[in-house]
Amino acid sequence: MKLQPPFKKIIHVDMDAFYASVEQLDNPELIGKPVAVGGSEVRGVVSAASYEARKYGIRSAMSGILARKKCPHLVFVKPRFARYKEISSKIRTIFHEYTDLVEPLSLDEAYLDVTENKKGNPSASLIAQEIRKKIWEKLQLKASAGISINKFLAKVASDFNKPDGQKTINPDEVINFLEELPINKFYGIGKVTAAKMHNLGIFDGADLKKKSLEELTKLFGKSGNHYYHIVRGIQKNEVKPDRTRKSIAAERTFIDNISSEIYMLERLESIADELEKRMINSKTKGKTITLKIRYSDFTQQTRSKTILNFISKKKDFFPSVKELLFQENLRESVRLLGISISNLDNNKHPISIQLSFDF
Repeated sequence: MKLQPPFKKIIHVDMDAFYASVEQLDNPELIGKPVAVGGSEVRGVVSAASYEARKYGIRSAMSGILARKKCPHLVFVKPRFARYKEISSKIRTIFHEYTDLVEPLSLDEAYLDVTENKKGNPSASLIAQEIRKKIWEKLQLKASAGISINKFLAKVASDFNKPDGQKTINPDEVINFLEELPINKFYGIGKVTAAKMHNLGIFDGADLKKKSLEELTKLFGKSGNHYYHIVRGIQKNEVKPDRTRKSIAAERTFIDNISSEIYMLERLESIADELEKRMINSKTKGKTITLKIRYSDFTQQTRSKTILNFISKKKDFFPSVKELLFQENLRESVRLLGISISNLDNNKHPISIQLSFDF
C-alpha cells in the first residue's frame, strides 16, 4: 500500500523539560543539577523534571517522596506558572512568524501546519530547524521537533531525537516506519493497552496491521477504528488554531491530609477565588461544576453538577461546590482538592487550509 498525495506538512514542536529548563534559565545555580518542579520530599507530585533528574528515573506525576528516594540530592523548585505562560507566549509568537495554523496542546508543545507558510519555504524540515534555532537564540531554551504528513506521526517523531533534535518522516517512509514501530511507541497507546496488545500478539505496527477493522473495533471499541487507520498512515485530524478549552480548573495539594469537611470548605474557598480569577481572565463562562477529591491512598473521585445558566463568578458556582462536598461521606482523609468548570460557552470554529507542496 502506498499513500497518495497531496500531503500536508505538519510540525510538532515540544520544548525540552520546559518548566525545569525555565527554572535553570532564571537561576544559573541550577544548571547541571537534577531539578524537580513541584512536589517536595514531604508532599505533592513532580510536575516536571530536568534531564539531569531523569537520569535517576524521576518523571512527572511521581510522588515527591519517591523522587527524593531515587535522588537524595534532588533540588525541588516551586512551579511559577505565570512565568511559564510568559515564555510560552513568546514561543508562540515565533511559531506565528511561519504560520497562523498553530494548535497549542499545552504551554510547552504545539502543532504547526506549514503546508502553506509565511516564509514560502517548501521544506517543513528546514522550517522546524529555523524555529528551534530561533527559540534558542531569543530565549536560550531548547526544543525538539517531529515533522510528517499528519499530527500523529509528527508527535511520534518529536520523541525520537530528544533533547534538542528533530526527526522527519517523509511520505515515502511512513508505511515502513509504522510497521517497524513498537506498539508502546504509538502515541495514545498507554501501558495498559500496550500490555493487552502484547497478550494478543501485537508487538509492532506490522502486527497491528494484520488485524481487521472489525477485530480491532471488537477488541478496543471506538479506539479500534483509530488504531486501524493510524497504522496505515491515515489521520484526518487537522491542525486547529482556535482549539477551545474544555474546562478551567484550580486545585491544591495539602502538606497534611485533611479529614474535616469544615477545613476542606476553608481550602475550597481559596481554590474558588483562584478559579474565579482564571475564569475572568479567560473571558469565558461554564455550566458544569466539578469537585475533584484525591484521597490519602491516592484514589480519586469527582462529583459534578450542571446548572441552567453560564457562570464565572465564585458567588454563583461556590454554592454548588459546597453541595457536592456534602453530597456523600468521604472515604478517607484528603490530600488534594480541586474545582473545575466545564461545558464552556466557546463558540469558535477553526478554519483549516490544505494545499500541496514538495515535502
